Amino acid sequence: MPTEPPPSDFPFTPDGLPDGEDLVGVGGDLEPGTILSAYRSGVFPMPVSRRGPIGWWSPDPRGVLPIDGLRVSRSLRASCRRYEIRVDTAYDEVIRACADARRPGGWIRRDIRAAYTALHELGWAHSVEAWAGDRLAGGLYGVAIGGLFAGESMFHRDRDASKVALVGLLDLLRSAGPAGRLVDVQWVTPHLAGLGAVEVSRARYLTDLRLALDVPLPDLPVPRRTDALQ
Repeated sequence: MPTEPPPSDFPFTPDGLPDGEDLVGVGGDLEPGTILSAYRSGVFPMPVSRRGPIGWWSPDPRGVLPIDGLRVSRSLRASCRRYEIRVDTAYDEVIRACADARRPGGWIRRDIRAAYTALHELGWAHSVEAWAGDRLAGGLYGVAIGGLFAGESMFHRDRDASKVALVGLLDLLRSAGPAGRLVDVQWVTPHLAGLGAVEVSRARYLTDLRLALDVPLPDLPVPRRTDALQ
């Protein structure tokens, strides 16, 4: 079980924001207790700019990926056969790759990386990885709290590897049961929309989040192939 850090005194009240306003506040700290309190309130940290202060965001609308809504194309099904899914075997390598400053739109600064590494060490942040033999081909990382998995970033070195990691995540969450799990992707990009991500209102997201937080944590296991072909 994850270790619960000291609580935060920083208040998060996204339900009081005007419709369409995404930014809850600016500043604060990146202590584990603060970040977990934010996620439990429907908020997440992201710098306002590459060198600017930390912003706390609750998008309206919010991007989510329905557990049974992932679109797996024929070519992606073929790619799933090429990789093995592993969990938490290379978290540091995954977050370093996601934080590569050469990536367009990169936002994962050293302070963000350190904060989510601390969450990983406490058992709250996880990586889902796509391996080609003994080589990490792609992956993603995010935060798991109860039935919430809040996806933060993904990367690939080989074709479709990050997508295969996402297929693997959804497989794991489906197999964990029960219903009520929630996969947060923050904002829906064209890439995520093509995979089945949808937008919901902030009010709907906060309602679904409250239910998801009462769902037990999934068992995040074991190297394996994905079930997407079955």
